[in-house]
Amino acid sequence: MFADRGFAGASIDDIAAAAGFTKGAVYSNFRTKDELFFALLDGEIAARIELIRQGTADLRSMGDQLTEAMAAGRDWQLLFTDYWQRAMRDEAVRERFVAHRRRLRAAIAEQVQAMVDRAEAPSAVAASSLMFTVLALSNGLAIEELMDPGSTPPELMGQVLSALVAGD
Repeated sequence: MFADRGFAGASIDDIAAAAGFTKGAVYSNFRTKDELFFALLDGEIAARIELIRQGTADLRSMGDQLTEAMAAGRDWQLLFTDYWQRAMRDEAVRERFVAHRRRLRAAIAEQVQAMVDRAEAPSAVAASSLMFTVLALSNGLAIEELMDPGSTPPELMGQVLSALVAGD
């Protein structure tokens, strides 16, 4: 529903109807649409963190897994981009959004550090910088893929991350 109408355009009535619930049932679990969004965000972050922690051996396969998740999650990417704009305009929303982003960054940094530690040669780039690179590539490629489906090479993120660690 959010992906079709945007965050502002989707009413609680619309959301409830699409989910097969009454408006009262939605409000019994979420006081506002923002609370509903953050519940969805928590679920998406947990899924991405689990994807990253599933024993990914290297940054190339991590990049490939994230690219696959991005391609499969078009509606999520639309909602995320829409809500990001809302957070940039509302300080209270931004603070809560930033807290979620920090949690995601910490999980990615932890996994990237473990991959760097397992590498046979030292990385040419610090793990904290690689974490931001993962996010920047993921966000940027998601935007390009939303605008022009099929335009981004599926192996690109993995290749770039692997090359950064190897120092190529």
